[in-house]
Amino acid sequence: MPCGGCWMSAAASQRLFFALWPDDETRAALATLIHTHIRRNGHAVAAANLHITLAFLGNQSPEQRACLEVAASAVSAPPFELSIDRLGHWARPRIFWAGPSDVPDALKMLVAELNQTLAACGYQPEQRHFQPHITLARKALRPPEHIQIPAIVWPAQEFCLVESVSGERGVEYRVMGRWPLQD
Repeated sequence: MPCGGCWMSAAASQRLFFALWPDDETRAALATLIHTHIRRNGHAVAAANLHITLAFLGNQSPEQRACLEVAASAVSAPPFELSIDRLGHWARPRIFWAGPSDVPDALKMLVAELNQTLAACGYQPEQRHFQPHITLARKALRPPEHIQIPAIVWPAQEFCLVESVSGERGVEYRVMGRWPLQD
């Protein structure tokens, strides 16, 4: 039952998040990591879905999405390079991941500014410390054999609004909008 505009059907809502989306070269290098290090240790994430989540938004109405897109266009952050140089495992939720040993200040500033601008749309940022990572496999039972890996340099030039869509073949991520990082 509608409640003064707050009701929305499941079909009208979208499950959204903001993310760093790798270029083709970075995506290929990350896919190689999966093939090299997963070895029957969980369910590999499809290469097309590899990303770093900046802000998870959950289910959003078209009106909320429009607000989020306007807020994203107000974000001003410089481009940066991210050095993906280590592997990790979180026993709970059984995630095998890759990430940077050192988080660039520019990435921290991007996340802080994104969180601040999205607040106007009712977004509440996570209280946990931001730890940038790329999920390589889910349902992973053990940590990786090697923690340090040769660095994959990811030139972050933009951030994206992404929709998570569940289908017969699993979850697919679709880029819905892109915003350039610029000085």
